[in-house]
Amino acid sequence: MAEIDKKPATGRDTLKDHHYPAVDMGTGTTADHVGAHTKEVHNAELFAAVQEAKTSVRNKGSLQLLFAVFVAFCCACASGYDGEPREIEAVPGWSYAHTDKPSPGSLLTSIIAMKHFQSTFHTGPTGTKVAVMFSLYTVGSMVAAPFAAVFSDRFGRRRAMFGGANIIIIGAIIVSTSSTIAQFVVGRFVLGMGVQVMTVAAPAYAVEISPPHWRGRCTGFYNCGWFGGSIPAAAITFGTNYIDNDYSWRIPLVLQCFACIVVLGAVFFIPESPRWLMANDKEEEAREFLVKYHGNGNSQSRLVLLELEEMREGIRQDGVDKTYADYRPLFATHNGRWRMAQVLMIAIFGQFSGNGLGYFNTVIFEQLGITSSSQQLGYNLLNSVLSAIGALSAVSLTDKMPRRKVLIFGTLACAATLAVNSGLSAALDSQGKNVITSYAQGGLAAYFLFNIVFSFTYTPLQAVVKTEALETTIRAKGLAAAGIIVSAMGFINQFAGPIALGNIGYRYIYVFVGWDVVEAIMWYLFGVEAQGRTLEQLEWVYSQPNPVKASLMVEKVIVQADGKVSEKVVDVAEP
Repeated sequence: MAEIDKKPATGRDTLKDHHYPAVDMGTGTTADHVGAHTKEVHNAELFAAVQEAKTSVRNKGSLQLLFAVFVAFCCACASGYDGEPREIEAVPGWSYAHTDKPSPGSLLTSIIAMKHFQSTFHTGPTGTKVAVMFSLYTVGSMVAAPFAAVFSDRFGRRRAMFGGANIIIIGAIIVSTSSTIAQFVVGRFVLGMGVQVMTVAAPAYAVEISPPHWRGRCTGFYNCGWFGGSIPAAAITFGTNYIDNDYSWRIPLVLQCFACIVVLGAVFFIPESPRWLMANDKEEEAREFLVKYHGNGNSQSRLVLLELEEMREGIRQDGVDKTYADYRPLFATHNGRWRMAQVLMIAIFGQFSGNGLGYFNTVIFEQLGITSSSQQLGYNLLNSVLSAIGALSAVSLTDKMPRRKVLIFGTLACAATLAVNSGLSAALDSQGKNVITSYAQGGLAAYFLFNIVFSFTYTPLQAVVKTEALETTIRAKGLAAAGIIVSAMGFINQFAGPIALGNIGYRYIYVFVGWDVVEAIMWYLFGVEAQGRTLEQLEWVYSQPNPVKASLMVEKVIVQADGKVSEKVVDVAEP
């Protein structure tokens, strides 16, 4: 495998100032030492640096770093609290037009079903007014995306999170005090804008501050903030549903501010991204960050020297982040196209893999004898909790599991669970009105299992894959583009799903069974493995003729009994 110092030059001859200790190359003779063993790794220099760093979560710097990740997590909570509506469950003999009330899904779906909301706005459970209330949130997100990238690149990740939090608070105040549909819709538009600003800056921040060996867990934990918002939203609407006045819907809406207030209070007590600092000619501040938070205060830490040298080589201070309307690097080069391929796949597949089937579960709930709104809200809360368990389980393993394999086999498992759901739906359809309850229970169980599998596979990696694939100077713009794609997919789900269900009923599930198989094949053919590499080393990977093949290349190292790497095994014929 090509060495890191063989990557394409950036034109900046600053590497002589600092050199990290290189791993000695040899033929494996030190493997004879007592307790030594051979290990395959993607990056010998990084593995050796991590082995010597022995980073502990208990030291002060690490705890402060984890707090910074928590602040980014709160940004995702703000997004998850008002999660966009999901796709609609295909059940026998049912279409969207025949549903007299929506079952709980997002915050707004639960609120629209409340009688006091209806007495104020008279929207009904479905129709044009409801569609506008939902879709203006999406439109706000799409409109704000390009400006969010500019904000994050120009003023820094922290200030962008701060600005997004303020916009969300303004939107929450507008919607929670509304008495007219016009005011409510404007508030939804503002909320969408604020969430987009935060969700461009926060994942970029999480990945840029993380040590390389914590990157998957930190960034994956950020994305699990969606559940940190959706679960409280489900619980709050479950409780306020019993309030017999307008506060039943106003309280959940104003509580959207809570996570944002945490961000406002904490954001200026956390450090700025070292990669943003390096890209903006603040190298000394970037070095201080790395020494304090990645090197345990040791300026000669092997990990610090490695990261600093790679950041100098890979980050341009005159990069595309200084030209705010220039998105050409995302598509104009071989490197950029492969990077954006990863972003496009995770953005589209993460929204259109059948996730959220069950958004309208009214018919299945009623077949199980679950007819009251409170019971349905309880089932919605259960589903959110189970999905969160799946996602958090994956987060704990993200830095150990190969991303590409998880996406391939996890997506196939999604197809399998949907196939079970569709098979039971077909059986229910053939039963007419004489429904066997166990079949309905099985369909609901398959839906829950699908959400667990999907959350394990996609929830952490939706943030990890995007942020890893994008290098520092195009990261904010790439995330903004991904935000537009996600919003567009949400728009399709909201409006195309009901039409498809009205025409083909439960057979709509078959579309996702087949599509998930296609997704798995796409991950196999085009998925680039980023686990075990630094963000800057990925520049070499994406510049190769076949980045997938390059990303799977490994190096053999000899690890001694004390954990230190003694040599990198090379072919004797290698120069």
